[in-house]
Amino acid sequence: MLSLKNLRGPLLLLAFALLAGCKADVMNPSGDVAAQQRDLILISTMLMLLIIVPVIILTLWFAWKYRQSNTEAEYAPDWDHSTHLELVIWAAPLLIIIALGAVTWISTHTLDPYRPLQRVAAGRPVAADVKPLVVEVVALDWKWLFFYPEQGIATVNELAAPVDRPIQFKITASTVMNSFFIPALAGQIYAMPGMETKLHAVINKAGEYKGISANYSGAGFSGMHFKFHGLSQADFDKWVQTAKANGGELSREKYLALEKPSEREPVRLYANVAPGLYDAILNRCVENKRMCMKDMMAIDARGGQGKPGTFNLVASSQSNRTYVGALCTTNNLTGAVTTPVAQPL
Repeated sequence: MLSLKNLRGPLLLLAFALLAGCKADVMNPSGDVAAQQRDLILISTMLMLLIIVPVIILTLWFAWKYRQSNTEAEYAPDWDHSTHLELVIWAAPLLIIIALGAVTWISTHTLDPYRPLQRVAAGRPVAADVKPLVVEVVALDWKWLFFYPEQGIATVNELAAPVDRPIQFKITASTVMNSFFIPALAGQIYAMPGMETKLHAVINKAGEYKGISANYSGAGFSGMHFKFHGLSQADFDKWVQTAKANGGELSREKYLALEKPSEREPVRLYANVAPGLYDAILNRCVENKRMCMKDMMAIDARGGQGKPGTFNLVASSQSNRTYVGALCTTNNLTGAVTTPVAQPL
């Protein structure tokens, strides 16, 4: 019978064989933003190793030199201070912390995901006449929905962008908090319902890359991934035309059906998208007869609604949607309640 000790070698070989198939996109990126983030990881690691490596070496050296069997090692039980040693112990870490702080401060501002790109690659600034490709991202349970407002299309679990063109992602979620992450393109950024986060990035190499959810969001989380295609401008135009030729219609009713939880959804293309659908998703008002969050906030910004504000809103609104079922007043003297009066909004 084989023991665990005898199986150790074959198990290690199996582990290395499995790891050989891994693709380290984070350390081998294809986008300029991800490349800068990789460089930041390497620089920070090297700076910290300047302390870690000498400490490990000295620990091993002291353990060997002052081992019990080494009778020739110097024995100084009354030693308690060395100015030179104190300077090295305190000065070296202090300089490294200063260097790490400077690198972190610069990179925090340079790689701010909300900041529009200043370059598409090292030494290649963004041309003045180039506009970013806008992609609106919605994290659903458990799939990804992408809107291309400029092209007028939408996709599920498939994303594409031209090489060397800046991309501006606008990101939100339908229900729970999630995280949008394409390791080869840029770092992860959270998607939250009722809020919009942004990410600016660029892909520099044509190819097919993996996009994932980096925040656990329930039972279907493990299958919540998609393909990101870096394409030439000509191939991207063909991809858009394919979506327009073969895609369906994404109305508000079809979106509400799509929004229901489902796992491992196939790629879907939509040639027509209901006007203002992304904005309605962001403001939580896709369904009929629901006030949008931005309208609620506008009312709050004007000091709240109150009874006079309610009457004014009812009287001035031209919408067919009904938000207030009745407006009631109480007679404080008799305790009687007036007949409710319903008004369409």
